[in-house]
Amino acid sequence: MLYVLIVGLIAGFLARLLSPGPNNPTGFILTIVLGIAGAFLATFVGQAIGHYAPGQGAGFITATIGALVVLFIWNRLVARGIVSDPGNKV
Repeated sequence: MLYVLIVGLIAGFLARLLSPGPNNPTGFILTIVLGIAGAFLATFVGQAIGHYAPGQGAGFITATIGALVVLFIWNRLVARGIVSDPGNKV
């Protein structure tokens, strides 16, 4: 579990760097939370399709891909006005 959190933290930073844009979540904490959510998403999907054994966490690359997916979903929710971006002072 601790491994997923650490990988998620790093994956969140990498996903933020790979996916710049006006609707990205701003702030240190929100980026880390979305990166960790991406790591959990990658772990869940990997275990569901049999890529990872139960109790095994996502790898670094798949956690980064999961964080990119979470950031993409976040961007779509912000663009549609469903979620407000706390860092956007409009």
